[in-house]
Amino acid sequence: MSWADLNLMPALPEIVLLCAALAILIIDLFVKSERRGVTYALSMLTLIGTAVAVVASWVPYPVLTFSGMYIADPVSSLSKLGLLVAVGATFVYARQYAHDRGFLKGELFTLGLFSLLGMFVMVSASHFLTLYIGLELLSLSLYAMIAMSRESIPATEAAMKYFVLGALASGLLLYGISMVYGATGSLQISDVAHAIGAGQANTTLVSFGLVFIIAGLAFKLGAVPFHMWVPDVYQGAPTAVTVLIGSAPKLAAFVFTFRFLAQALAPAAVAWQPMLVILAVASLVLGNLAAIMQTNIKRMLAYSTISHMGFLLIGILAASPSGYTAALFYAITYMLTALASFGILVALSRAGFECETMDDLKGLNQKNAWYALLVLFAMFSMAGIPPMVGFYAKFAVLKAAVDAGLLWLAVVGVMMSLIGAFYYLRVVKVVYFDDATDTSSGDKLTIGGDMKLVLGLNGLALLVLGVLPNGLYAACLEAMRQSLGGM
Repeated sequence: MSWADLNLMPALPEIVLLCAALAILIIDLFVKSERRGVTYALSMLTLIGTAVAVVASWVPYPVLTFSGMYIADPVSSLSKLGLLVAVGATFVYARQYAHDRGFLKGELFTLGLFSLLGMFVMVSASHFLTLYIGLELLSLSLYAMIAMSRESIPATEAAMKYFVLGALASGLLLYGISMVYGATGSLQISDVAHAIGAGQANTTLVSFGLVFIIAGLAFKLGAVPFHMWVPDVYQGAPTAVTVLIGSAPKLAAFVFTFRFLAQALAPAAVAWQPMLVILAVASLVLGNLAAIMQTNIKRMLAYSTISHMGFLLIGILAASPSGYTAALFYAITYMLTALASFGILVALSRAGFECETMDDLKGLNQKNAWYALLVLFAMFSMAGIPPMVGFYAKFAVLKAAVDAGLLWLAVVGVMMSLIGAFYYLRVVKVVYFDDATDTSSGDKLTIGGDMKLVLGLNGLALLVLGVLPNGLYAACLEAMRQSLGGM
């Protein structure tokens, strides 16, 4: 690679984000604890500047750089804008919460920015090693963020569980990548796809490699049977950190999976589709049934995440442009719904009190009707009840499955959605029809104006996108068409 010929423009967002994150890391050393708002403001400006860079470097077709290890295409650009929104909302939600619990430090924001950089690399990787580097940058940042509340034993335990299981999953993924390399002689996504499609690869070795790769991907998605970490990490992590874990990485993990299965290993779809069927059905069944028994809301949302990843896998295993489009749309809308769900829990928490159980939400409508309405919006969207955007997202995925000849799988999805509606509507029932047992939440909120604004916009977005979903879906469709056309 000649530096004179290197085109850095496609990687402009990553360059801006990295330079700004490093600058904030140094500046924060000279910022006093009581003036941590400076670091917060700089972090938000970084996100805005990165968004401008994403728009400025947007291309309507795939562009490779860094010797083919990096790709800029419409799917990556659209995903980056979504990731920026999620991380920005997380920072807004986290500031007061972290301040009340004594971990409002510069590391909270810099680690968040580095996790965002890892997600950016994941969605723009065109080489297996670049994919892995992005994944590890994200994972290491999240491990540290979970353990930031040093006084919290559950948070430390959650970080350790996530670290140990994450290291195991990374090892499985690397082992699978090494097998694919041995079978095809390349780690370049386009070269791997060409070798398998032309019959030049060792099919036995590719099949064995697929088993380990899908195991690693399933862990990152939180799909059954690689879901063990999800409920423990969601419950143990500080709620402000759970906001991030449960939202942006899911979109990044989808694009990550898309690069592996829909692009690099597309010619081997007949080998990986049966594996995804098992993962999808198991995730839908176990996630929904286990969520029914939960009284801790964070744990309930964790199991519901597992079931939502089952829906995401249905879109992927359809192995068609419409299926991938539906899965991308689902990932974006689920990210927004998770932001609202966990954001409300953050808003209802305060110093010395965590809003985590069903009892904490009893009678919320009597104390604060606006936040009760936001809970209703979030739960209806999770359940897929119109007119919330979750309905359209599930409909798009199920339609793609039917079009791909997977009618029975769509039926399973509908049945599991009906079961899932029970525990989501139970939350709404507690909020609107149960009497408050105490005044622990809702009536003594002292959240900032920025959080009120962002949380309100987040909740309203679920309704607006549900009533008018065509704009976002058309953007996903065009992005997927252009990106797949460049392979």
